[in-house]
Amino acid sequence: MNVDFGVTRVGRDEGDRYTVAGALDTIVKVRGESTGGVVAVAEHIIQPGTLGAPIHTHSREDEISFVTQGSIGVQIGDQVFEAGAGTTVFKPKGIPHAFWNASDSEARFVEVFAPAGLERYFEELEPLLPADGPPDLGAMQQLQNRYGLEMEIASMPELIQRYGLRMPA
Repeated sequence: MNVDFGVTRVGRDEGDRYTVAGALDTIVKVRGESTGGVVAVAEHIIQPGTLGAPIHTHSREDEISFVTQGSIGVQIGDQVFEAGAGTTVFKPKGIPHAFWNASDSEARFVEVFAPAGLERYFEELEPLLPADGPPDLGAMQQLQNRYGLEMEIASMPELIQRYGLRMPA
């Protein structure tokens, strides 16, 4: 569903939706084109018992997450904590972080990217991490380079084991 991003209201499940590895849905609510590149807003939906993202570092944007449903596990640098509904989490650029949903129910959080641009990453990532096939690792590395992301794929097994998560597709 394409949304006119010049509008001033976007409903709960409205926006452009991208699914990564069958475990993380991203619904883009406000694109950078609508804000002059200042910010973008997306909603992430993480399925129960899954890793949302391994440890990774953004070189360009800060992220602010507001949990609206359920709870997520978060690691920012050496800090590890659970963020329940109503919690706001700041993930500054240059600091490694990860997030997951170790619960038995869906978790949702709204994320602000500042400056904008990262919202397009999820659109490009979706076909590279299908739910029913192998990832395109070479293309993923190129995509991460274009978006100034450093992804620590080696962190996945430890996070999955430590928090009792399922391995993503």
